[in-house]
Amino acid sequence: MLVKRALLLLALVAGCSGPPSVEDAGVDAGANIDAGAHDAGEPDAGEPDAGSSIDAGEPDAGEPDAGEADAGEPDAGEPDAGEPDAGEPDAGEPDAGNSDGGHYDGQLVAVSHQRELRGLWVSTVFNLDVPLAAARSPDAGPVELQAIVDVAADHGFNALFFQVRPESDAWYQSTREPWSRFVSGTQGQSPGWDPLATMVQLAHARGLEVHAWLNPFRGLTSPTVAASPLHITQVLSQHAITYNGAVTMDPSAPAVRTWIAEVCGEITTNYDVDGIHFDDYLYPYPAATPFPDDVQYAGYTADGGTMTKSDWRRANINALMQETSAAVTNAKPWVRFGVSPFGIYRPGQPPGINGLDSYEAISSDPLAWMNAGWVDYVAPQLYWPSTQVGQQFGLLIDWWAGRAQSAGRQIFAGHALYRVTMPGWSIQELKTQVLLTRAEYPHAAGGIWFRTQMLRDDIGPGSKALFANDVYAAPALPPTLAVRRTATFTPPLVQRTGSMLTLTHPSPASVRGYALYRLNGAQLVFTRFVPGQSATPTVASGTWAVAAVDRSDVESPGVIALVP
Repeated sequence: MLVKRALLLLALVAGCSGPPSVEDAGVDAGANIDAGAHDAGEPDAGEPDAGSSIDAGEPDAGEPDAGEADAGEPDAGEPDAGEPDAGEPDAGEPDAGNSDGGHYDGQLVAVSHQRELRGLWVSTVFNLDVPLAAARSPDAGPVELQAIVDVAADHGFNALFFQVRPESDAWYQSTREPWSRFVSGTQGQSPGWDPLATMVQLAHARGLEVHAWLNPFRGLTSPTVAASPLHITQVLSQHAITYNGAVTMDPSAPAVRTWIAEVCGEITTNYDVDGIHFDDYLYPYPAATPFPDDVQYAGYTADGGTMTKSDWRRANINALMQETSAAVTNAKPWVRFGVSPFGIYRPGQPPGINGLDSYEAISSDPLAWMNAGWVDYVAPQLYWPSTQVGQQFGLLIDWWAGRAQSAGRQIFAGHALYRVTMPGWSIQELKTQVLLTRAEYPHAAGGIWFRTQMLRDDIGPGSKALFANDVYAAPALPPTLAVRRTATFTPPLVQRTGSMLTLTHPSPASVRGYALYRLNGAQLVFTRFVPGQSATPTVASGTWAVAAVDRSDVESPGVIALVP
């Protein structure tokens, strides 16, 4: 047996001394991600590779929507090191010995698996997914968040998109915006605990990323909401516009855009989040009357502006994306910034697709955002079945993946888990959409599911089984941050005591965790992600490769570990 393992080890390291190299005739789009329904017409109409080959030197590559016992400062204890280490792997052996007298030769091997973002939207507006009673106690709130983390982790998800700003308020400790009424019962009143800090702590402990989801321009869900004096609708009241039963902050006002970007910077700086995420509420969806910004546009033209009103509106949204991107990147370069726009860019793109023209109707131009490099990914809300004429999921994901490829960015499909019991939908349809997305890999590299309640309550039923036993049964890491696809990362330091591995790293603050691969036949198969700057996993006997994973999901070469 030892001879066979030695031969396999020789095959593994041969040629692997260096680091790996590393797109209805009606308005319906389904639901926007925090509301669950924005239909204006009819309601709607490859598997990951097995692992690295032992001789391969290159890797394969509805309603509107709704935390940490720690009541002190946010992000306590979570280091924020500076930029993740992008240096070359160490030339020497990561660790040549172990405490029980065996030998680790510390050889390096290329490792990889097909990456896939597996996200779940957690809605807080109107307490849709986090049904906290008003003024819920600091003891009960974290228990509910733990249940969300557990159900996501147990069913193969690797990221939570947690709504922390449902109406220009906060589910976190902010110096800029008041506490949300959806967490404390009264806007501006502290709940006595910090939901975002709690979610980050609980999710990271189970290896899940946390992306802070913000609604950018919605000021209040209703003009009757009692707003705190610190709320943006009060501080910048001259830019608050009541429209279609809600209060929208004027996207054309530079002060509004700067406020939003600074909020994103505050969250990124103070919390150990993995991403900042905007939903589709840009200019409001059209109602019976046009959005009242004629005065603002007239002011623009009076100052010499020459753009059409449509182009001017898109320029205002583009300015927000650019400013937010800079705020996030300047705070922590490894934090992703992305948007989940309406799923149809324009009717006829691609041919055969029709529906709402989001480019005109809500001034959404995600192609411009990707091409300019302002966003790391786009997650179009593709809330139609694959069989629906006019809005076919397959045509749309193929088109979006193509746009991402040309822009050098990523697409994560927005999936309508909440529609699984509606006509034209089924558990099999959800699986079909995953397979269609995987067929577009690597330009489409996963999806985000709306929303948590449907998974937690097994709406269907059968959604839990679909994820845990089928499409997400094998683990996967999220894809590497688009701008760092070719980056390298220093390998970990590995020691063994019996069947326990001790994993550390020369740059611990850069580390998100460790990827464990086990030799299965001729393949190194990704088996487990162990979160933390250091870790001591216990593993079964066999040949293992351990890779360090940095904060932008770049993976180091693997360090060979022979476990008797």
